[in-house]
Amino acid sequence: VMESLFPPELCTTDMAVLIVLMQSIGRVISRGSILRLAGIDHCGVRRCDTAIVSLRKVLGTESIVTVRRRGWMLTQEGVNRAVELYGPSLPTTATG
Repeated sequence: VMESLFPPELCTTDMAVLIVLMQSIGRVISRGSILRLAGIDHCGVRRCDTAIVSLRKVLGTESIVTVRRRGWMLTQEGVNRAVELYGPSLPTTATG
């Protein structure tokens, strides 16, 4: 099977959630914070869960850690994969 030359497309909402996670590297971020910071707080609360599932499909199952009763956190593997797929132009809090 030949791998596509182009990264998988993310819908606007999923990309917004990925950007929020990239800006929160090393921190657990709650569903409410993701919804607010991604600008999707007008959506149902489960929209965030759907975005996390989509991102795990694209970045890998180990890319986002669930911290029970607190939220989610992007792993270093997730950061590396996101940058590999979508470029170093993704906003991040990581310092070089």
